[in-house]
Amino acid sequence: MNLDEFTAENAPTDSAEPFQRENSYTLDVDVDGTVMAKAGSMVAFTGDVSFTGKASAEGGITGFLKEAATGEGTPIMAVEGQGHVYFADDGKKVQVVELDAGESITVNGEDVLAFEESLSYEISAIDSLAGALAGGFSNVYLEGPGYVALTTHGDPIVLEPPVATDPSATVAWGGTSPDVEVNRSLSDMIGQESGERYQMRFEGDGGFVVVQPREEHV
Repeated sequence: MNLDEFTAENAPTDSAEPFQRENSYTLDVDVDGTVMAKAGSMVAFTGDVSFTGKASAEGGITGFLKEAATGEGTPIMAVEGQGHVYFADDGKKVQVVELDAGESITVNGEDVLAFEESLSYEISAIDSLAGALAGGFSNVYLEGPGYVALTTHGDPIVLEPPVATDPSATVAWGGTSPDVEVNRSLSDMIGQESGERYQMRFEGDGGFVVVQPREEHV
């Protein structure tokens, strides 16, 4: 492959969609106004775009900062202006989901890459997992209409309830809510410090659960 072939093969592609994957690991957002994104995830941009951190103690999207899945929070930034912004997160795969009006998804706070300002959102924590995972376990409820981009380690699998999942491998769910179970009978067979094992159990006839083939250690 010569230089011209290399640049042509890897150049950005045109699309009418505001959120699109340039490749498996990079998200291209056509910003025209405001988009929310995980701080530190911008890798390049074109146009007239500004980035503002959301680190204040009150208002707006601060809940995501204060209640995120990491012990110190996952800072969020507002991306404002007009241009194309390219996002990525530590080589994780990008998944783009379009939510219609009334449709919703709940995402592990560590796995939210970006979402349109048109989405309504609510931050919550699963208190029963606070001592099980580093920094606890917080999630972001997002309701359409609008686009949201998630990240996964590897290719995700989408399961239907009833199903039990490892909290550290659980990326998102919709149409169902989890209960947390503790299995103290499992011994330390896989090198973990504790004999307690936690599972998120999803019940019901509808809904979906997204898991990834790797535990998210934060």
